[in-house]
Amino acid sequence: MELIWGQCSGVVVETEAYTAQNDEAAHTFTRPSARAFVERNESGAAYIYFNYGVHWMLNVLVKGGAVDGFVLIRALEPQRGISLMKKRRGLENEKKLCSGPGKLTQALDITDRHHEMDLCSDPRYCFARSANAVLDIVASKRIGITRSADFPWRFTLRDSPFISTRVKL
Repeated sequence: MELIWGQCSGVVVETEAYTAQNDEAAHTFTRPSARAFVERNESGAAYIYFNYGVHWMLNVLVKGGAVDGFVLIRALEPQRGISLMKKRRGLENEKKLCSGPGKLTQALDITDRHHEMDLCSDPRYCFARSANAVLDIVASKRIGITRSADFPWRFTLRDSPFISTRVKL
């Protein structure tokens, strides 16, 4: 999929999944406000939070199956608006522009003002099928967490140089 964000876009090359119930790493495990978010929003709503007082994180609410949850967008391969992303990030290396969830939100200028935005209704802020979609996906353990860390719910595009950290299988 391609994430379109205003003048910028990129192919999603890394995500992590979190369930809304019984997942100790998910905000819904300890935060009543996160559980309320799931209740009041539909699939495709942006769940944005400030991580460790440093970076904004973009998650997308997923509903409709046996278990509701979130998908954290961890990395993109920049496609459009690259010069603007470089300016926002203050660097030139395209592979490092969006190679992590905090880098991605900085490059796209995503903040709490986008919290609860419907990412299914506005073609300026949405997901679209990538014209040259590659479906060679690797599942591995989630990273950067200590609770429920063994779930193989990190998904990366195989051999992408744009992911946050190398996959350990």
